Amino acid sequence: MLIDISPRQYQQKIFETAKDRNTLVVLPTGLGKTLIALLITVERLKAFAPSKVLFLAPTRPLAEQHYEYFQKHLSELYADRQLFTGEVPAIKRKKIFQTAEIIFSTPQCIGNDLVKGLYNLEEVSLIIFDEAHRCLKNYDYTKVVDFYKRQARNQRIIGLTASPGSDPALVREICRHLDVEEIEIRSRESSDVKPYLQEREFEKVEVKFPTEFIEMKILLRRIFDAQVDQLKKRGLLQGPANKITLLMLQNRLASQAQGNDFNAMRGMSLTAQAIKISHAQELLETQTLSGLKDYLEGLVQQANEKKSRGVQKLVAMPEFQAARISLDKVLGKGMEHPKIEETAKIISKEMTDNPLAKIMIFSQFRETSASITRRLNQIQGVRSAMFVGQAKKKETGLSQKEQKEVISQFKEGAINVLCATSIGEEGLDIPEVNAVLFYEPIPSAIRKIQRAGRTARVVKGKLIILVTKGTKDEISHYVSGARERKMYKTLEQIKSQLAEEKKNPSLDSFLDRGKIAKA
Repeated sequence: MLIDISPRQYQQKIFETAKDRNTLVVLPTGLGKTLIALLITVERLKAFAPSKVLFLAPTRPLAEQHYEYFQKHLSELYADRQLFTGEVPAIKRKKIFQTAEIIFSTPQCIGNDLVKGLYNLEEVSLIIFDEAHRCLKNYDYTKVVDFYKRQARNQRIIGLTASPGSDPALVREICRHLDVEEIEIRSRESSDVKPYLQEREFEKVEVKFPTEFIEMKILLRRIFDAQVDQLKKRGLLQGPANKITLLMLQNRLASQAQGNDFNAMRGMSLTAQAIKISHAQELLETQTLSGLKDYLEGLVQQANEKKSRGVQKLVAMPEFQAARISLDKVLGKGMEHPKIEETAKIISKEMTDNPLAKIMIFSQFRETSASITRRLNQIQGVRSAMFVGQAKKKETGLSQKEQKEVISQFKEGAINVLCATSIGEEGLDIPEVNAVLFYEPIPSAIRKIQRAGRTARVVKGKLIILVTKGTKDEISHYVSGARERKMYKTLEQIKSQLAEEKKNPSLDSFLDRGKIAKA
């Protein structure tokens, strides 16, 4: 039945828990969450024959990856396995669902079918949610699991994630949606995981913010502070202003502005301008000058096309014009953000030390990935390529077919440095790498854990993080570490509460209490 597979001690322990109770499995990237899902699938199909198993993943490439894993490790005649995508006509999906025993799909596809009544989940004895940290709010996972809890006769729910995040309220919400009865947590430091991992060397590389950039920084800051001051004078903003608080304010003002509230409408314009300048500041301090130039020119074009009065006012500001002139002067000297050259220096050394090395570089923005790729390909022995999502608006992008081809070339060694945006973080079957470089720190614990998990699994690895001194980078680096520690503490607390309820069934579920309080 199972081919070429033998669970590790921690996988077997997690399986023993998850086969009997709805379980959230928190396990670092690359440590075999899919194998655990396979073991539980076989167990449930044996215990509740005939029945079905539904394995959901956020994207089609991820669903395909899980399907291929099951195809490889299950004997050919065991269970009818089917991959559902939007390309399969709905009528055909309806027919296939009747006979399929293991179905791999995206939640969007299954959710739409359930709403249309093409089939129901009555016979599904196990549902698996990969990247379960997405099971929040209106994401399609929540729609599917609601149908499952109403329809299925023999229910078992498994959530798989490298990190559910650090916010206790959101972790509890995930647990509520999935009816979690048990949490199985492992980190790189867990005693039963450590024997299977290699040493991971960590290095924080500090980069000096160039004095030539300071004038632009001051000019952009003046614009930002002016917009924020006006928002505070209008009574629309209290407390510190950052991208998150401004985006929240923008959403709140949007609903108020519908009632012809002039103050709210003016506030929306000011907030939009502040958000745009905040982005420009981030590009200057942590990304590339070429990216900043493209962005500012895009705003000028929007103003010339009269697409927004707010953008027209922003572009007309003396400080904005002065910042553009200063930027052109710096670019005229052939300067770029020092992180680009620091990255080139690091990669050159890594490839000299080990010409067979494979390296991943993560950056926040596509333009940054493009700039890094261009620079690295000037280094002898480096074969670098971008790994980004599908094209959006005027941005460059890769189709899912092109993404597969890039990963294939990386596996084969035709590419040895992969410059990825967030698409490289979740689940995809990217091979073990010798080093991971963060072009910038990210404040998200989820994304930090996923990025770092790409190295030091089978062979020794390195994690290198670039930090521009005196910028947002320093804050993000501190925050991500704090949030990661908080995440594990939160999970242990929730795990303890679940264990207490298990011992004393008369206790009201803290998950239900949270649901009631929210309502």
